[in-house]
Amino acid sequence: MFIQLDQLQYQYKNAKHLTIKDFSLSIEKGEIVSILGKSGSGKSTILRLITGLEAPKKGSITIDGKVMVDETHYLPPEKRGIGMVFQDYALFPHMTVEKNISFGLNKMSRSLRKQRIDEMLALINLSEFKKRYPYELSGGQQQRVALARALAPAPSLLVFDEPFSNLDSQLQMRIREELRAIIKQTGITSIFVTHDIEDARSLSDRIVFIEDGKIAKISQTCPSDYLQHSTIY
Repeated sequence: MFIQLDQLQYQYKNAKHLTIKDFSLSIEKGEIVSILGKSGSGKSTILRLITGLEAPKKGSITIDGKVMVDETHYLPPEKRGIGMVFQDYALFPHMTVEKNISFGLNKMSRSLRKQRIDEMLALINLSEFKKRYPYELSGGQQQRVALARALAPAPSLLVFDEPFSNLDSQLQMRIREELRAIIKQTGITSIFVTHDIEDARSLSDRIVFIEDGKIAKISQTCPSDYLQHSTIY
């Protein structure tokens, strides 16, 4: 398996109980997985453990055969090769689109950096917008720039934390389709954290339902008992 989470446990400081309880999950290369759960279920904590923003009390995380963390080893976030797309996109307002995308490419030569930026702009269909600033873009365009910036350094894994919560429902539907197509085109393994069933259904190859820090169910499609409302959490 490309990603292996094994028996993860985590407890926040001053908390009386474990937030994550013996959480294990395997993900194949190129797979898109959504972690779906209520607020407080532990879904965002799993993301923080994977990216290295938190260290587990117990358990291990392996990505592409490389140990990120176990009981004797901890690799910091900047060395994990993981691209992150945040809820608010976190674009730099004083930088143009192309400069936002180039932010993580400082180790590349000037020619290779320009080539990579052009590739990312073409991928997200925003080549004509490279000189614009974030405030000159629509919400959907900002979302695509955030994705391109995360993809530019060629990460081993992409993670998304509630990526559509700032978009209206009509735009959400279109962006979901665009985002899945771009991710599948690149073949990059991706994990989405969301409370929205439609996000999970539209984007994912598998949905992991998490309750009280544990996996309640893993499904290729959304089970009928979770489909009573488009947003249940």
